[in-house]
This record gives sequence, structure tokens and C-alpha cells, in this order.
Amino acid sequence: MKPGGNPAAVLFKAACPDCRGRFELAAGALRLAIGASDRTTFYSFTCPDCGAAVRKPAGERIVELLTGGGVRTLRLHPTV
Repeated sequence: MKPGGNPAAVLFKAACPDCRGRFELAAGALRLAIGASDRTTFYSFTCPDCGAAVRKPAGERIVELLTGGGVRTLRLHPTV
């Protein structure tokens, strides 16, 4: 993204494991959940080709890219 650019204009490459479709999604089509561990940190979206709900793990670099690109983020708090 260019400095001063519009985060809504950012597109992320994604793929569906169900139909194997490959496409680009705007930040608004993705959701990021950040948990207490790698196992509970993931991003999700709905496949525009087949409608499947897709959930994929998100490491540090993916989290950095998605948050920097304006993807809505939910911070998960551990239960006591």
C-alpha cells in the first residue's frame, strides 16, 4: 500500500480449500481473530466461488499484513 493510500483499496490473495478457487478479497471480506496462541489466531472469509466458510491459521507476518491492510480484528481473551 502506498503511503496515504486507502486501506479499503487493499486486496489480499486467497484460496479456497474446498473448491480450490483462487481470488482476491478486499479487507472488508476478511476477519482476523487474534488469540493467546498460534492455534487460536486465524483469519476467515467466505469463498466467493462456492460460498464455503474458510478459516486459516495466521502467523505473525499474516497478522501484520492483515491489520496493516485494514482487516477487522477481534482479540480473543483466554478464559480463566
